[in-house]
Amino acid sequence: MARIKKVHGEAFKAKVALESVRGELTANQIGSRYGVHPTLVNRWRKELIAGAVNIFSPSQCTRVARKTADHDKLAANCWSRPAS
Repeated sequence: MARIKKVHGEAFKAKVALESVRGELTANQIGSRYGVHPTLVNRWRKELIAGAVNIFSPSQCTRVARKTADHDKLAANCWSRPAS
């Protein structure tokens, strides 16, 4: 009989990875606590550490989105003013 593949959400992965980064428990202990394989715990930990840089640096997409949003607000204010 085939096993059903578990799909874990981002919040769950983050919780497990943060506990692994703390270093209080081994990957085996964390894996048994949350019901995942220790290999996944180590993979999620590495992904968290590798992606931590992106948390503090705004990406190009967010900068462009902010500029576009500011431009749209400014344009909306200019066009909605009554003619003098």
